[in-house]
Amino acid sequence: MKQAMILAAGLGTRLKPLTNTMPKALVPVGGTPLLDLNIRRLMAQGYDRFVVNVHHFAQQIIDHVAQQDYAPLVHFSDERDELLETGGALKKAQMLFHDDSPILIHNVDILDNIDYAWLSHQHLADEDAVLVVSRRKTKRYLLFDNAMRLMGWTNIETGEVKSPYEYVRRTGLSQHGEPLSMFAFSGIHSFSPRLFPLMDRFPERFPIIDFYLSVCHRSHIVGLVKDDLQVLDVGKLDSLDQAEQFIKQL
Repeated sequence: MKQAMILAAGLGTRLKPLTNTMPKALVPVGGTPLLDLNIRRLMAQGYDRFVVNVHHFAQQIIDHVAQQDYAPLVHFSDERDELLETGGALKKAQMLFHDDSPILIHNVDILDNIDYAWLSHQHLADEDAVLVVSRRKTKRYLLFDNAMRLMGWTNIETGEVKSPYEYVRRTGLSQHGEPLSMFAFSGIHSFSPRLFPLMDRFPERFPIIDFYLSVCHRSHIVGLVKDDLQVLDVGKLDSLDQAEQFIKQL
């Protein structure tokens, strides 16, 4: 069994006025809602259990899924009372996952060129999480050692460093004084349910990166570099035409 969580609870503010009357998960690209595009693509690559969190126009998403042939594969995590961010959403939904197999985490408004059958094989049995990263230029980077284990995070504009390792916070270097590798996080990751107990001390609402940074010194959290990674954030109205062309190339 391959399972995935589709993060679909966001308000879709940047897609207004479309999201004044519908959730961003149902915004069409080439005539097909974003939610359908992502679920059907993952189904084609072997995924057969989906958890979808809902908040904004939640009932529209639930009603839409009920009319699809993939409906029996979908379970909903209801966040209508409060948006919980990426980490909180995963924590709340933990009882909806079927077993201990890795959980792919994917935003509903992201399109990409990742082969998810390939990605599932990259999550090794002793790894607690695999974060898809690239060499994309940004202001904020994740820091990894030579074995691609997560060591911290940095904002190169402000010089801020976050890490559970004091020597990384102090020097920005590894324990042996070597430079750490900086990669941009794609927002796509594979999460082992073994990590759920470590979320117990976290509040209901928190970002998943804050969680990873707080436990990477005692968990096996690694980066997976995809040099040809293409990720399109369908978060703005002017990205919809670009998204239509993007899916034609997949």
